[in-house]
Amino acid sequence: MSALSDPSPLPPGPKGPGTAAEVFQVFLGLGLSAFGGPIAHLGYFRDELVRRRRWIDEESYGDLVSLCQFLPGPASSQVGFALGLLRAGGLAGGIAAWAGFTLPSAVLLVLFALAARDLHGAVALGLLHGLKLVAVAVVAQAVWGMARSLAPDKARAAIALVALALTLMAGGLASPLACIALGAALGLRLDRKSPADDAGRLTFPVSPRTGAMALLLCAILFLLSLMPADTTRTAWSVFRVFFHAGALVFGGGHVVLPLLQQALVPRGWITDQDFLAGYGLAQAVPGPLFTFAAYLGAMIAPGGQAIAGAAVALAGLFLPGMLLVLGMLPFWDKLRRRPYARNAMAGANAAVVGVLGAALYNPVWTSAVIKPSDFVLATLGFLLLTLWQIAPWRLVLVLAVLGAAQGWIPNL
Repeated sequence: MSALSDPSPLPPGPKGPGTAAEVFQVFLGLGLSAFGGPIAHLGYFRDELVRRRRWIDEESYGDLVSLCQFLPGPASSQVGFALGLLRAGGLAGGIAAWAGFTLPSAVLLVLFALAARDLHGAVALGLLHGLKLVAVAVVAQAVWGMARSLAPDKARAAIALVALALTLMAGGLASPLACIALGAALGLRLDRKSPADDAGRLTFPVSPRTGAMALLLCAILFLLSLMPADTTRTAWSVFRVFFHAGALVFGGGHVVLPLLQQALVPRGWITDQDFLAGYGLAQAVPGPLFTFAAYLGAMIAPGGQAIAGAAVALAGLFLPGMLLVLGMLPFWDKLRRRPYARNAMAGANAAVVGVLGAALYNPVWTSAVIKPSDFVLATLGFLLLTLWQIAPWRLVLVLAVLGAAQGWIPNL
């Protein structure tokens, strides 16, 4: 029987408010064990925090998940942030939840970035190439799954196709932001009359004034991120690049791939090869996919500043989503009753499918699939994920080993 229909009696809820230290401890355990991507993370949260610890009831948890899926940003991290805020009764709890859930995978990816700089030789380069093939399989699975859920009808499939064509064929004239905005505008014309969910369940310790201040700060930082950025790798320029990308991630963590690739590679801050190798490895660690930023920050930082670079990149990528969920908690019940808001989001999510599909072709496919054996391994990875449904971290091991074998055996 599934967890959603589990009839077993629930334990009594906690007595009194919790502390930030308690929240950090609980989420650190989740950050060390939560493999499988955002949907799996939400399942882990439900089992641990709704059913076992009773921090929140089922209905409120469902409403919170709906809010975080509506907003740009990493949905599972946003849900965790809000649950920590609820449990500890303040912002310290939200920060503790984010830190506990994020640090394990961020530390692992920084260590890989430090090691990657010293990897040389045919076998080591083959291993890195295997990680790039993991990225092909994972992004292809993401495009397939998101197309089925976010573009299931003719109208939204057409929006996705328009976004894909513009991204690939219009070059710099059609940025992911422009395509997502166009999708939202087209979504306003969708004939979707599904009733709004029941409202009035989200009762978090966030006042409308605090929410408005969080939204204002997010808007100011986003406007600053739109200003022309120099190519120097100062902390402020790196923060702006990652904040801009984090504010535009609709539809899932994989969407961060084209946004960051477009922002970092043309600047010469990182190569496509190193970018995709890190993205492939990010599938093997627990916790949120957004910790890919830690790897990137460490790779692009000047010598000896890898940890500082990782911290700045992490803060930039995660902060928009945290500010948005903090800002929207007091207003969500009213907003979600508006049909235009749901339709605009449906159109934006359909456009995201097209943007990610374009990224699957360039740079993921064009950089990784170079010879026939690459195509075979990428197809194997896709089938293992979709038909055999193996865990992504297991796929990383398989393709890393096979990639190393490519480097060891000439002409393979």
